[in-house]
Amino acid sequence: MAVLGFFSASPPTFGFLLDIDGVLVRGHRVIPAAVEAFRRLVNAQGQLRVPVVFVTNAGNILQRGKAQELSALLGFKVEPDQVILSHSPMKLFSQYHGKRMLVSGQGPLVENTRALGFENVVTVDELRMAFPVLDMVDLQRRPKTTPLPRSDFPAIEGVLLLGEPVRWETSLQLIMDVLLSNGNPGTGLATAPYPHLPVLASNMDLLWMAEARMPRFGHGTFLLCLETIYRKVTGNELRYEGLMGKPSILTYQYAEDLIRQQAERRGWAAPIQKLYAVGDNPMSDVYGANLFHQYLQMVKHDGAEELGADGLWKQRPSATQSCSSILVCTGVYSPKTPGSTEPAQGEEPPFHGHRDFSFSPKLMEASHIVNDVDEAVQLVFHKEGWAS
Repeated sequence: MAVLGFFSASPPTFGFLLDIDGVLVRGHRVIPAAVEAFRRLVNAQGQLRVPVVFVTNAGNILQRGKAQELSALLGFKVEPDQVILSHSPMKLFSQYHGKRMLVSGQGPLVENTRALGFENVVTVDELRMAFPVLDMVDLQRRPKTTPLPRSDFPAIEGVLLLGEPVRWETSLQLIMDVLLSNGNPGTGLATAPYPHLPVLASNMDLLWMAEARMPRFGHGTFLLCLETIYRKVTGNELRYEGLMGKPSILTYQYAEDLIRQQAERRGWAAPIQKLYAVGDNPMSDVYGANLFHQYLQMVKHDGAEELGADGLWKQRPSATQSCSSILVCTGVYSPKTPGSTEPAQGEEPPFHGHRDFSFSPKLMEASHIVNDVDEAVQLVFHKEGWAS
C-alpha cells in the first residue's frame, strides 16, 4: 500500500485530467495501479488533495451512473460533475437545443440528450418504426406488407451522433436517409441538399481497449463509415457543426472550467496553472492534450480570438498555462500486447485520428511515458514538489 505523505500547506496549482478506459479500468475491472494512485490523491478525510476531472470518450451511460461506477471501483466518492462524457460539451450548443434532432447511439439516449439540453429528439428506432420500409438489410425485420406512406411525421432538423449504435447498418441507412431528404425520410429529393442538415458528433476514437487482448472498434470507426458512404453517394464531404470528445480543444476547455470550479468550491485560492492529462490512447489522449497545450501557448502569445460553437468556447480568461500529456501502457498503447499499434522500426505509425484533425507526429509524442496511472501521479507529485 502506498503511504500518504503530508498534505501540502499551500493550495494546489495543478490538476489532473484522467482518462478512464485503459487508465483506471479495463472493461468492468479496475486496474490495480488506479487504486494505488487514489491512495496518493485522496487525503485522510477522503477528500482529493488536488482537483481531478475524469475525461472519457464514452457516452452510452448517464453522468451520475459513471460517477457511481467509478466511486465503487476506486473507493472514494466521485461526484457527477467530476465526470466529462464525450458528449458533455453539447450543452454549449444551445442554438440546436430546441430543434427536432435525430439521435444515434445506445444506452439512455433520450435521458442523456435531455440532460444536455435537447428538448425534441427522435431515436433511430422511433424513426424506423415510423418508416419501416427504410430498414432493409435484416430480412427478418423487413415489413411483410407495404405500409401506407406517412405525411404526419414532423421534419427532422439535425443529427446527434452520441456513440456507436448496436445495429450499424440500420443507423447508417437512416442517418443517410435523413441527410439526403433534408429531414423528410418518407420522401425523396432529386438532388441531395448541400450543405446538409447540421450534424453534431462526439467520441472520435477509432479504437478502444476493453477486456479483449486487441483493441475494439470505437465510434470513430462508425463515423468513418458514415463519412465514406456520404462522400461516395453524394460526391461531397460530410460536415460537422461540432466534434466533441478528445482530442477536441472544446472538450479540454470544458474540462479546464470544471477543474477551476472544483478548486473554487474547495476554497483553493491559487489559480490552477498546470494540467496533467493522463491517457492510454496516443491519438485521443496525447494528441488532444498537446493540441490544447499548443492552443494555450497561442492564446498567451498572440491573444488569439476565441470562436463560437463552430470552433472554441467563449469562456472566461484562463489562468491555465500548460497541459502536459502522460501516456500509460495499460490500455491501447501497449507495445507488449498482441495487436499493438506500435509500428516497426523506421515506419510511420498509422494515423488513427479523425479526418478533420491533421496528422502531426509531434502532437502524438507524449510529454512522459510511464507504466501506469500510479506512476503518473508519482511523477507529477515529484515535479510539483509534493509528497506522495
